[in-house]
Order: sequence, then structure tokens, then C-alpha cells
Amino acid sequence: MEFDVIIIGGSFAGLSAAMQLARARRAVLVLDHGAPRNRFAATSHGFPGQDGRRPADIAAALRQELAAYPTVMVREAHAESARRAPQGFRVTLDTGTDIAARRLILAHGVRDTLPDLPGLEERWGASVLHCPYCHGYEVNQQPIGALARNDMAIHQAMLLPDWGPTTLFTQGIVTPTPEQRQALAARGAHIEEVPVTGLVGPAPRIQAVALADGRRIPLAALFVAPQTELSSNIGPVLGCATQEGPTGAYLAVDGQQATTVPGVFAAGDLATPMANATLSAAAGVMAGVAAHRSLIFDPALADAA
Repeated sequence: MEFDVIIIGGSFAGLSAAMQLARARRAVLVLDHGAPRNRFAATSHGFPGQDGRRPADIAAALRQELAAYPTVMVREAHAESARRAPQGFRVTLDTGTDIAARRLILAHGVRDTLPDLPGLEERWGASVLHCPYCHGYEVNQQPIGALARNDMAIHQAMLLPDWGPTTLFTQGIVTPTPEQRQALAARGAHIEEVPVTGLVGPAPRIQAVALADGRRIPLAALFVAPQTELSSNIGPVLGCATQEGPTGAYLAVDGQQATTVPGVFAAGDLATPMANATLSAAAGVMAGVAAHRSLIFDPALADAA
């Protein structure tokens, strides 16, 4: 069977794209490998209408809604590769199965790489966090840390005092300028230049961080910007251009989520430097609409080799 659109990735962006195409009665296949980036978070916050729900429950509800549309198929599978074909694209699964589509939407997300610090990985998504807008309110005004990996930590430390008393741990990586020190002080943020050597307390919670000089600083949460990489090389192999963001490379898209390769669209964390559930869903809506319009207004793409 040939699909109008294959969507690689079945979280918020991919499922939102599928909904738009489903309502246009287009034949759509969603491929999902079952390991979304948000699987470490107990709840999702700031997502209109979904605040406080488990990410897995939100995705399950979206899939249930899609099940009402007969032209959409959701399949638990890993897309190994994709290539141009005379009538669009062909996607090869890790099982060796080859599937044809006229358009592609990439929504497979990114992988996080965390600092190599004892006790950090097992707290990721619970008390070691990346987004104060997603998780800061739940810290409930308790002490917060910002762990530096690059200069973005200074920006993060400026934001965090709205969610709790903040300490910027420079880790010997960043050196705030006098102006930045003054701005941080005005926000009530403390700067700690002795490196953090580990996290303390029964995981997945955190009670404190241990410093190289033997001190411990009590914390309820530690914010850190992970380094990211695309979770699949399908886009770059197809020729999609990338841009460098503050945490890593992401696919370059225009205002309608089109990549630099005609017929290939991208949405979600792999196509933006700013990760957010609501923004991912909105980008998925745009990608679905744009892919549908491409099928109508640029049909020659399907015949291009």
C-alpha cells in the first residue's frame, strides 16, 4: 500500500500532524519506536487542556482519537532509513519492510546527553530538569540550582528565581561578566564557583549537591540544559539542512515546517531550538496542513525522480 504521508515519530508533534491529514481523509502511516523523549517525566505541565497529565496518557488519548479515522494507521516500528523514489519516498523499517509515501513528516525527536556526574542520570525528569516553564512551579519555591554546561546557564539562572532561590554552579565552564554578576545579584541568584561533584539524596529526588571542597548545598531541583542530537539521521541523509542551536543541531524548517528537501516536513524537538509540548503539537498541526497542501498544489513532486 502507498500512503499519502508517512510520519516518523508518534508523540505530540507526529500525532498532531496525523490528525490534520486524517481529517482530510488522506492515507497516513505513523511510525513510532515507543521511546519518546518525555518518557522520564511523570507529568506534563503548561500544555493547554492537559496540565498535570502523564505524557504517555496524553499520547494514548491522541491515538484513541485518531482511531476514529479509518485512513490513519499507527504502527509500532522503527524507521531505519528513507530515500527519494520516482513517486515520492520509500521508508525502510528495521524489519526490512519497504513502504512508499508521497510525502514525509519527520517528528522523531532528539536524544539527550547529560553531564557525567554521579547521581544525575537517575534523577533526570524528576528532580534534574531542563525546563522551568514545564516543571518549575512544582518545585514550590524551594532552593533551585542551575548547572552550567555553557553560557546558556547564565540565561537560565536569570529566569529561575521566579520559581525558587537560585544558585548558579559555574563548574569552571562559565565566567559571568561583571554586568552579568550584577544582573544575577539583582535577581537574588547566588554564584557558586566550586564544582559540583555529585548529587545527594534518595533518587529520584534530590536533597543536595556535593561540592569539590566537601560542602553540601541543599536543593529541591537542579536545572541543566542537556546536549541534544537528532534521534535519527534520516533527515540529514535525505539532504535536509541543519542549524546549530544552543544544545545541538536541529533540522532547518520554514514557517510551514518544510525542510530544505521538497516533500519533507519536520516538527517537534528535532526542528526547533526550544522544546515544549505545546509548541511541538502546534508545529505538528502546521506540518500536517502543509504536507496536505503540498499534495494538492505541488503534485509534480510525486513524479520527480
